[in-house]
Amino acid sequence: MEELVGLRAGSSGNPVTLQELWGPYPRIRRGIQGGLRWLKRQLFRVGEDWYFLMALGVLMALISYAMNFAISRVVRGSGIPELKTILSGVVLEDYLDIKNFGAKVVGLSCTLACGSTIFLGKVGPFVHLSVMIAAYLGRVRVQTLGEPENKNKRNEMLVAAAAVGVATVFAAPFSGVLFSIEVMSSHFSVWDYWRGFFAATCGAFMFRLLAVFNSEQETITSLYQTSFRVEVPFDLPEIFFFVALGAICGVASCAYLFCQRFFLGFVRTNWFTSKLLATSKPLYSALAALILASITYPPSLGRFMASRLSMGGLLRSLLDNSSWALMTRNSSPPWPAEPDPQNLWLEWYHPSFTIFGTLAFFLAMKFWMLILATTIPIPAGYFMPIFIFGAAIGRLLGEALSVAFPEGIVSGGAVYPIMPGGYALAGAAAFSGAVTHTISTALLAFELTGQIVHALPVLMSVLMANAIAQSCQPSFYDGTIIVKKLPYLPWIRGRKLCSHPVTVEDFMNRTLTTLAKDALLDEVVKVVSSTDLPEYPLVESTESQILVGTVRRAPLVQGLQAEPPSWALGQQRYLQDILTGGCPTEPVTLQLSPETSLHQTHNLFELLNLQSLFVTSRGRAVGFVTWVELKKAISHLTNPPAPK
Repeated sequence: MEELVGLRAGSSGNPVTLQELWGPYPRIRRGIQGGLRWLKRQLFRVGEDWYFLMALGVLMALISYAMNFAISRVVRGSGIPELKTILSGVVLEDYLDIKNFGAKVVGLSCTLACGSTIFLGKVGPFVHLSVMIAAYLGRVRVQTLGEPENKNKRNEMLVAAAAVGVATVFAAPFSGVLFSIEVMSSHFSVWDYWRGFFAATCGAFMFRLLAVFNSEQETITSLYQTSFRVEVPFDLPEIFFFVALGAICGVASCAYLFCQRFFLGFVRTNWFTSKLLATSKPLYSALAALILASITYPPSLGRFMASRLSMGGLLRSLLDNSSWALMTRNSSPPWPAEPDPQNLWLEWYHPSFTIFGTLAFFLAMKFWMLILATTIPIPAGYFMPIFIFGAAIGRLLGEALSVAFPEGIVSGGAVYPIMPGGYALAGAAAFSGAVTHTISTALLAFELTGQIVHALPVLMSVLMANAIAQSCQPSFYDGTIIVKKLPYLPWIRGRKLCSHPVTVEDFMNRTLTTLAKDALLDEVVKVVSSTDLPEYPLVESTESQILVGTVRRAPLVQGLQAEPPSWALGQQRYLQDILTGGCPTEPVTLQLSPETSLHQTHNLFELLNLQSLFVTSRGRAVGFVTWVELKKAISHLTNPPAPK
């Protein structure tokens, strides 16, 4: 400590240090400090979280743009399942550690540098990066304000970060927030809705503003602009074809989800591949990448899959307005030595294969190649590939319709030509929405293209595809959670499973270890030594078993190890003595009744992100329910055991 030298003339009597007494311009310095304190009070009056959310959006936009800029120099042109598990209340160690940030960025950069060879994107990893920064900023906020860490506040930042991660990849704040709502949790707070929009808007605006500053764009525009006909973009009879496209995408998504989950499980259980993934991940990644690169080599089979185009180039070409089949009906344009930015569709043309052949070959090959790519242990996103895959399905149907109706559809004396690009847009939204079980992909399609003229048919396609996919298969993220054996609660349907008649008494765990206030310390020591529970239910007495709260293991052990007071030497000591001596207890604010239905219990666990609840009957502790008991009860309803 610095030496105190006396009192300042005219002061209130507080001693001052030598440095403060002799410092230059003391009054000016005090005035500046007072002004800074006043400014801090004014800034944080609206809530300090908004500034951190804005910083989160801007930082993620800077990183996203820097990565795009770096990758463009190399190639011309999930993390979501774990986050979903964290937001459900499960703690995953080191997943949000900022130390992983650099490795994630480097790995993702290498993945993106492969272009369409590996056919992987960046949405999932970028959500992970955004969440890591949000967790770090949350810790900075706690240390800056000096307040205790709040779990609810932390989850609010993580939910907003998920929206920012999507928004700064596609410059789409609306669909980013809605995608976060649909994917991350079954219950969503309106407070998080506004916070997510604020952060996502800041990130998307900064991301597109950087493109203007770098002279890549004249003004802020959509990433994949289209020029669909605005007056009559589609005729009324075409609604049937868009609904049929949604059905096709729904069936295709079910096949993809089943095959992807089966193959991912096979890779993890097969003795050879599991050994490679456990001991030689680089070798497995190299072998898988070699297979994919050999097939997509442009002078080889890649010639029939537009493999020279980047991920963005594939999407831009598939959204082209003109009909490729009609353009090549009476002509055979040459294959350019290099991709022509003005005629990217030429990458899809081959004289002996036709447009339909290349599109069908692309779909057939990318179906299993994408499934193989999802098993590679590298940072990669899987949303953009399925978005492009759906666009190819829609493009194939659109080209077939343009050939079937070469003059267009005649309605009311007017002729309306078929626009295959509109079907590609609907197919992209429908297939990606079916795979992820989301509706927000329809809005994402509009934000990406900057046009909303196909709002009705695209939405109908997405709804049809989701209706088929959700009734048959779990979503891509839920399937990944199942295969990785991450903690999760199965989706419950009350009418289908008949979960309302099932009560807590039918499936609760009755083996409950309680501590009574009147228990001797020797008995308490035996209980603590023979168990490893993080907390123990506290009851009023051994006889009544009335639940009054919980006591955590760590402070209880400290209290048991503490020296007894001198007046208590030689006397019998009880747990009540430890509790009154300073061992903290926590009240049980939420309890279950044995008559509570399975459906209500499941909703409580999902809504409040709970891990366990005690069951009481007239105040007496009779058992508890955790995720394990809930999953077993739902499993018995889904697959009833055979009668004995």
